[in-house]
Amino acid sequence: MSRVYNFSAGPAVLPEEVLKEAAAEMLDYHGSGMSVMEMSHRSAIYASIITEAEQDLRDLLHIPENYKVMFLQGGASQQFAMIPMNLMKNRVADYIVTGQWAKKAYSEACKFGTANKIASSEDQTFSYIPDCSDLPISKDADYVYICENNTIYGTKFKTLPNTKGKDLVADVSSCFLSEPADITKYAVMYGGVQKNIGPAGVVIVIMREDLITDDVLPGTPTMLKYKTHADAGSLYNTPPAYGIYICGKVFKWLKKQGGLEAIQKINIQKAKILYDFLDESTLFKGTVRKEDRSLMNVPFITGDKDLDARFIAESKAAGFENLKGHRTVGGMRASIYNAMPIEGVEKLVAFMKEFEKNN
Repeated sequence: MSRVYNFSAGPAVLPEEVLKEAAAEMLDYHGSGMSVMEMSHRSAIYASIITEAEQDLRDLLHIPENYKVMFLQGGASQQFAMIPMNLMKNRVADYIVTGQWAKKAYSEACKFGTANKIASSEDQTFSYIPDCSDLPISKDADYVYICENNTIYGTKFKTLPNTKGKDLVADVSSCFLSEPADITKYAVMYGGVQKNIGPAGVVIVIMREDLITDDVLPGTPTMLKYKTHADAGSLYNTPPAYGIYICGKVFKWLKKQGGLEAIQKINIQKAKILYDFLDESTLFKGTVRKEDRSLMNVPFITGDKDLDARFIAESKAAGFENLKGHRTVGGMRASIYNAMPIEGVEKLVAFMKEFEKNN
């Protein structure tokens, strides 16, 4: 069977080249006589895998020396608690709620102190990004929190909020490594890798060193302290070793493409093909305010639930997988991460044109 075009929001499409390489090394990694899956995380050979992965990530994002990179577990959802446990020194934090995941992070933070919802786009089903140029930032806030790209709703911060000098914490799960980023504008950037970088089970945290201390909320478990993992080079306990190995391969693949500047150009091109069609279509329409559209996640509808269901069924039969929208919004959603080839988007648009003609 040939490979389908997988538009899943995550776990998502990976570069074919990476999968083939991993397959070739499955039984014997570099003459070790074993798979990376079977390898001790304390071995010299694994140490070189994780060290190289970190260095390649640092190269791609130009991460400064005073930021630590941690490969952790628990997904982005565990970070919803880890961030306040480690950073909410004054027990105050400001949250900008632009989707389901920011909302969950906000609810979690409320358990540890005062979380202020200083802006939200919930009034219009999260279909836009609120103006964040002059927000009511709390004087004693420990940080300002955003989810930079909203997977479910297809919105993206094109300009980072003006935090008025407060530390910015950003969940970048669904736009991670899709474009260049200036790490110095963030105190913490983190994301689950299962959308743009690797298999589910790894979350990468990039954090400014001065925030990594023993001064955490009372009762914070050892495993939920950033210092535990930073001090141990992400090897305090057994890490998601195989997942990190695949992430490392994806970093190398990205470097080969020409880095984040090059991948951003391709991502802009891919998204334009789909958005241009949605803008001129008489049947399909996008659901996000134009200036806030994500390059990674593109939600769209026909306006008729039965027609949406027929489109999803027919597209699946034609080899386009996972186009059903999130259960909270319905309709359709095409996630077009780094590894989705341009031809996948072109073929999807051709299929949509055909569907429109017949309906």
